[in-house]
Amino acid sequence: MVGYFRQERLVQAFYFFLLLFIFLLARLCLIQVKNGDKLAFVALEQDTLSVVLEDIPRGRILDRNLEPLTDGNRSERVVIFPRVIEDKAEVAAGLAGVLGVEQVKITRALAGDPKYLPYPLSGEQARFIRERGWSGVMALPVYFRYGSHSLAVQVMGHLGSIFSAKDLADLNNREKFYRLNDLVGKTGLEKYYDYDLKATRPEQVVRVFIDAGGRVVGGPVLDLNAGDPGRRDLVLTVDANIQRAVENVMDDMVIKGAVVVMEVGTGDILAIASRPSFNPERVEDFLDRAGNECFLDRATALYQPGSVFKVVVAAAALEEGIVSPADLFFCRGEKEDLLRCWYAPGHGTISFARAFAESCNPTFARVTLRLTPAKLIAYARQFGFASQAIAGYPFPADRRQDLSLIGLPNNLVNSSIGQGPVLATPVQVAAMINAIASDGMYSQPRLVKELRQSNGKIERQFPADKSRVISSATARELKKLLALVTAEGTGKDAYLPVCGSAGKTGTAQVTNSGQKVNTWFAGYAPLASPRFVITVLVEEGAGGRETAAQVFSVIAKKILAGAV
Repeated sequence: MVGYFRQERLVQAFYFFLLLFIFLLARLCLIQVKNGDKLAFVALEQDTLSVVLEDIPRGRILDRNLEPLTDGNRSERVVIFPRVIEDKAEVAAGLAGVLGVEQVKITRALAGDPKYLPYPLSGEQARFIRERGWSGVMALPVYFRYGSHSLAVQVMGHLGSIFSAKDLADLNNREKFYRLNDLVGKTGLEKYYDYDLKATRPEQVVRVFIDAGGRVVGGPVLDLNAGDPGRRDLVLTVDANIQRAVENVMDDMVIKGAVVVMEVGTGDILAIASRPSFNPERVEDFLDRAGNECFLDRATALYQPGSVFKVVVAAAALEEGIVSPADLFFCRGEKEDLLRCWYAPGHGTISFARAFAESCNPTFARVTLRLTPAKLIAYARQFGFASQAIAGYPFPADRRQDLSLIGLPNNLVNSSIGQGPVLATPVQVAAMINAIASDGMYSQPRLVKELRQSNGKIERQFPADKSRVISSATARELKKLLALVTAEGTGKDAYLPVCGSAGKTGTAQVTNSGQKVNTWFAGYAPLASPRFVITVLVEEGAGGRETAAQVFSVIAKKILAGAV
């Protein structure tokens, strides 16, 4: 009997240790699956000296044609492994001579850790270094994320180091491995997609192998990974050629403001530019400059749209049958009691179509009063002025945009001309014009097309919502009104002689005195078969007719001529 109980206890002990073994095995498997890359990376670092041949191991931000918007490029550099170098004095003298730098700088570098030197190499310099055959010295191409001509930098964002232990703990609460002083996204797409863009391992590394005592036992060797399964590439809707053309025009014309180019029918953003700007390669040089305004993305910032908002008023009034293009009104100019007109003598008797072309304020005030606040708010909402959302770009919305304020006493008249409580972003204005050019179909603006794995496989796409906001018949009437603006009205400077254009000017006072104004032109081209919506905002410009319309014309001609 005693033997029986002893045997039973042995069986129980066996099963206990078996279950414990299974639990530990499962735990090890989980750690391997979840943290395998992290552990392998740490282990490899302990057994080697290495130099990563990327300044920032990270996925790329690409345009719609897969061109890097960061202007990323490869540039040859001197890579050094001081432990492997036999005659450091000879190498220091040789490198100083070929690089044209002080020998003391090279000597100091040779006393430190493995690295690539910060001096670009010409083809001739690289050949000289390879021919010398110094041990521990190599000339190799290094990939640099940012070049001197990065595009769309405000939406792309910039990077910064991890300094806080708390921030590090928060980041490492996920599967990827972060360390103090790692570079992470601080703003824009770099921030919102940091986890997707961050590499789990470098794609190119030069290694020297060491033993437990720190002695070199092999190398250097070039370690080329076929791809990093952890990093993702972000593909935008932006066309780098159009973006580059827009930014060049803004720089040439010294524009402070924003330009948005949108593809008619899709809502895809082809260009999104803001000035003043900054260089993401040297962010520290721009900090605290004029209140950091170069980091402000004006294309997604809120402004009073001025008379550009008359497009919404006209769309609502025509769709509701409250007015027709031929209806007559009377404008007394600056003598008006309801709302003074910008044209002091007054337009006199004027049709609604002509009032739209001439941007007659009293006419639109009267039409808006017929429309009622509820109707105007409803149409503004349908045209996208209640949502700042951009497909694939999850930036925080500015809560100052509140359409309900239009309905408050004394706000309706000012709202009719896009002032008072009415606020809009240049992207929202572009989407509104796109709805007219697309025969009444509103498309949510879209900036990001997809996330791709390093092997090119599409992992995630970002579709945009569409909805009908006005009938195609009303859209046709609005197209005629917008065409009249550029042909005979306030937007003549935006007229394109060869293919035609259509749009609306706008001017919004920045100060109560009216001495400073923001000017707008939002339109599309070509006239008969619209392809591109272009919205221009110029801060503290002269007038929509004199500045923003001219910028529209220059940009439209470059895009349509294929000179981008």
